Amino acid sequence: MIGSLFNTLIFQPFYNGLILLINLLPFFDAGVIVIIFTIIIKVILLPLSIKASKSALQMKSIEKDLNAIKEKHKDNKEEQTKQTIEYYKVNNINPFAGIFVLLIQLPIIIGLYRVFLTSGLPTINKTLLYSFVIAPIGVNMVFLHLTNIAQKSLWLALIAGATTYFQISLSAGSTPNTGTGTQNDIARAMTTQMKYFFPILVIFISYSISGALALYWITSNVFSIAQEMWIKKKYHKTPPIVV
Repeated sequence: MIGSLFNTLIFQPFYNGLILLINLLPFFDAGVIVIIFTIIIKVILLPLSIKASKSALQMKSIEKDLNAIKEKHKDNKEEQTKQTIEYYKVNNINPFAGIFVLLIQLPIIIGLYRVFLTSGLPTINKTLLYSFVIAPIGVNMVFLHLTNIAQKSLWLALIAGATTYFQISLSAGSTPNTGTGTQNDIARAMTTQMKYFFPILVIFISYSISGALALYWITSNVFSIAQEMWIKKKYHKTPPIVV
């Protein structure tokens, strides 16, 4: 039921959107189409992404105050919780805002990933096409006359891994760490593992599947890096009110 709903509402529209873009821009190769399509989806998601990033920056800015409350009431968990809630209320902060936004984006991100994972280009799955979307006669899979993205591409996979590393590094700087002691140690260990392990995983998956998937990852990462830098520059943190 959930899988069918996902295919109907997300995967199939994305797949048709990609094929429609190939039809509308026949003078571009499939690699350029992948880049354009990924950017279009990222732009559509931009308001949600900005909200999530702003929420993360806001939580980062109050990290010291929250830790001070925890330290002050470390022997009274009930008072600690009460003061933390009051702090959020006074400063008009919703600590779960970023999580909610990310949960909304997740199915869309998975759908976009699946399009490039299972697109099968240059072969077109006509059973997935809407009646008004015509399967293109031929698809140029050679990206910028350099590499066939229907095949494995080591250099694209390596770039995908490198951009993933930089994207995670930049995002980690905005992630709040409001725990103490062992919680801090665990959080740091998980962040470090994610920072180094995930890029390697991206390289492996990208090289195992196709250059198209690697190109999607590169485009998504570069967009996210630019977005994060823009948000950090544009939105200055307002000093919170200490309770």
